[in-house]
Formats: sequence, C-alpha cells, structure tokens
Amino acid sequence: MERTFAIVKPDAVRRGLTGDILKRIEASELTIVAMRKIQLSRADAEKFYDVHKARPFFKGLCDYMTSGPVVVAVLQGEDAISKWRQLMGATDPKKADAGTIRKDFGIDVEQNATHGSDAPETAAQEIAFFFAAREILS
Repeated sequence: MERTFAIVKPDAVRRGLTGDILKRIEASELTIVAMRKIQLSRADAEKFYDVHKARPFFKGLCDYMTSGPVVVAVLQGEDAISKWRQLMGATDPKKADAGTIRKDFGIDVEQNATHGSDAPETAAQEIAFFFAAREILS
C-alpha cells in the first residue's frame, strides 16, 4: 500500500467542488485515510512551496494558496501516487484528458482544482507537513 498527499485548492473549495472531487476519490481505488479543511497562513504556504522559492511564480502561488480554505488529505492504495495523478489529469486543464478532475473542474494552470504528490519522497514530506502519524487512519 502506498500513500500520497492531495489538496483541494482554494478555487475548487470556493466553487463548492470539494464534494465532487471527494466522490471521485472514493469511487476510485483510493481510500481517504486523513483529511481536514484549513486556511494556509502565508508562512505555511511559503514553507510548503519552498522548493519553488526561486521561480517567478512563487509569490503568485503563495498568494493563491492563501486566498481561501483548502482541503488537505492523505490517500492510500496500491500505486496511490500514480492513480491520484491519473485521476487529477495534466496540470494544464486544457491538456488534461476528458473525465479527469482538472479537465472537468480546472480553470487554468494555477487554478486547476487539485494538487498531488509527484513521488514517494515528496508524498512523505507533504503528508508530514500537514498530518501527525496518529491522525492517519489505515
């Protein structure tokens, strides 16, 4: 079993899409083993996205991710990382496959409804950033 990290981003929460996204997760082969709705502080957003600090989009990304509540979650299942990434679709909703979350709910590359870890190491770091081990139910 593998775990991955997911965020329902501010644009999707604001547009009332959280339930639709969670339904797609639950209908897939993934299980939600931890979840909560939070408001990221600027400091948290900057720390979480520190890997992008030198990139020109960093400030805008932090502005966006602190613009409203998000839902953070830990997903579990066989090949959870690749399955969640498939379910989300390409980062750019215009390039995402039909039926994916980003194709159906994304607005643009930034406001693309969801985030997902890209590798096991990243997933472990991202999960630990938001959740204590005791909060994850297997």
